Amino acid sequence: MAAADRASIAGFLTTRRRRDRWHWTDVFTYVYLALGVVLMFGPVVWLVLSSFKTPAGLIEFPPTFLPLGQVDVAVEGYAEPLPLFRVTFDDGTVRELAQIRRIGIVAQMVDPLAPEETFRVPIDQRQPIREFRVAWENYAEPLERFNFLTYLQNSVIVTTAATLITLLINSMAAYGLAIYEFRGRNAVMLFVIGTLMIPITVILVPVYLVVTELGMVNSLWGVILPGAATPTGVFLLRQYMLTIPRDLIEAARMDRASEWTIYWRVVLPLAMPALAVLAIFSIMWRWNEFLWPLIVLNRSEVYTLQVGLNAFQGELDVQWHYVLAMTVVTLIPVVVVFAFLQRFITTGIASTGMK
Repeated sequence: MAAADRASIAGFLTTRRRRDRWHWTDVFTYVYLALGVVLMFGPVVWLVLSSFKTPAGLIEFPPTFLPLGQVDVAVEGYAEPLPLFRVTFDDGTVRELAQIRRIGIVAQMVDPLAPEETFRVPIDQRQPIREFRVAWENYAEPLERFNFLTYLQNSVIVTTAATLITLLINSMAAYGLAIYEFRGRNAVMLFVIGTLMIPITVILVPVYLVVTELGMVNSLWGVILPGAATPTGVFLLRQYMLTIPRDLIEAARMDRASEWTIYWRVVLPLAMPALAVLAIFSIMWRWNEFLWPLIVLNRSEVYTLQVGLNAFQGELDVQWHYVLAMTVVTLIPVVVVFAFLQRFITTGIASTGMK
């Protein structure tokens, strides 16, 4: 980043209402923005840091912000390294001792430098000595022990194919409702928008029966096709296409262009900002979809990421260190897509009239 860019960013961040002194609105604005940043990105930062903690570090109370691990020390006469503690005795002296074992509320400890003598220390007089330690195995072990790469591949296939089909179907429906003028056009659009009021739980059973009759259970097509047409996408694209000048459409028809040519070479390029917005929404919807894939997919080789993460949760035990680590992995593609396409969101939504 150039020095001029850094200076402009610094000047923007330190802008005040009055140049000579701070106004109370300046203080309120910066406090409000800082609070918003903490509320928006704080949970994400906590998630990422927690994904590098050990199982013991995740359940300790009070919780720590950074991933910390117990320091172990090799002691002569003991085959395994012993955990190291800082012990405060009754006379106020502080020593670093290694714990041999714990019996109730008393710990048997030994000095690593003089292992001949043992100490019996109440557990409330010792504090564990910890260091910053990253548990990389939280990411490595699921990739080795589980079919996580297969789940990732299935999610990429489902998200990519579903997004492309959604863009094609919704844009064609929006083209017909925006460009053509026929009686009942507004009624059809109201009917499409009205489907937003129907909860997905109401249509789960009939949709599952249809998918079963078509033989798409335990198939990725059973996840891709049922949600391909979305009323939100039709509404968004239609509102944007209404802003396209009618003169362009009429000029293309006078040049004897077919309706498919007008749709593909005139309307779609002009509707690219709205298509980008719908693509972002579709990617987030399909990538994070859990309920419908859980119902349709029963074999592990066709699981998507969200269903695969559910495999880490047992009836009596939840492997939270794996869940958190793989959740971070599932967030990466969405963050990358949003980072590259977020500039289309403002222009696309502003032009479609969505609030």
